[in-house]
Amino acid sequence: MKILVTGAAGFIGMHTCLRLLARGDEVVGLDNLNDYYDVKLKESRLALLQEFANFRFIKMDLANNAAVADLFASEQFQRVVNLAAQAGVRYSLKNPHAYIQSNIVGFTNVLEGCRHQHVEHLVYASSSSVYGANTTMPFSVHQNVDHPVSLYAATKKANELMAHTYSHLYALPTTGLRFFTVYGPWGRPDMSPFLFASAILEGRAIDVFNHGKMQRDFTYIDDIVEGIVRVLDKTAEADPAFDNAHPDSASSYAPYRLYNIGNHEPVMLMDFIETIEQAIGKTAEKNFLPMQDGDVVATYADTESLQQAIDFAPRTPLKEGIGKFVAWYREYYKQPA
Repeated sequence: MKILVTGAAGFIGMHTCLRLLARGDEVVGLDNLNDYYDVKLKESRLALLQEFANFRFIKMDLANNAAVADLFASEQFQRVVNLAAQAGVRYSLKNPHAYIQSNIVGFTNVLEGCRHQHVEHLVYASSSSVYGANTTMPFSVHQNVDHPVSLYAATKKANELMAHTYSHLYALPTTGLRFFTVYGPWGRPDMSPFLFASAILEGRAIDVFNHGKMQRDFTYIDDIVEGIVRVLDKTAEADPAFDNAHPDSASSYAPYRLYNIGNHEPVMLMDFIETIEQAIGKTAEKNFLPMQDGDVVATYADTESLQQAIDFAPRTPLKEGIGKFVAWYREYYKQPA
């Protein structure tokens, strides 16, 4: 298939491209290479992708509607994986306009491109952050998510609503994936595994928010990519059992689906830090701090719907995943073992 992957120079985007390229798909990778974090890391990821003859990279901002429309018209993609977004909960408190341009305007342009060029299936990244103030565990795609606690979360919820509108109006098959704290080799520098590992290796103290009383459903990158590709191959369809009088937010009378992708095994933050310490062989100095605005105490994914749909659930143990991440970090940044 000919597949567009947006955010191709990103953490999840690069790994998704590698998987699609390895199975023989033609992949066009799009990214604007913004400087939200180290551009050199993004360029290093791209260098891996450009070793494949069936990969092409296009530097483009999804908020440029004319350029995106021309791209879709000229390339005639069969399927699209939209992983481009302005990421980060905390940064959304400082620069809200970046989230509107990338996550709302950019996603609108992707939807329009898919609509006009009759794309077979659009798979897009949502986030566990949409659960916001909800405290019912585990988080289920069947629950109400109308109380976001960050603008980032609000834009992701908006993406789900926008996708449903296009599925309804234009019969565009769309599937949204709510990712739960993804980690692994080539990960993002603003995420906790990266922040903790770099600080411990360099002898700096780590910041531990909410005094360590946090839980996260950490999900290894290979599991995330397996879920993305399996979902991409299973085109969203209308739910024949959908009841408009008792609507289920995870499905529809239109070709629309939502799934969680998480490890279904939340880990206490202090246990997570200890796992990194063991992998590195060094104890971290810790600064215990209060909760940050826009953050949530816990995440925990109910993945039953995903298992039923694609016969897959994440299964990489935390110790194994962290070991692989630390090994990559040491090699990439030339840190002694």
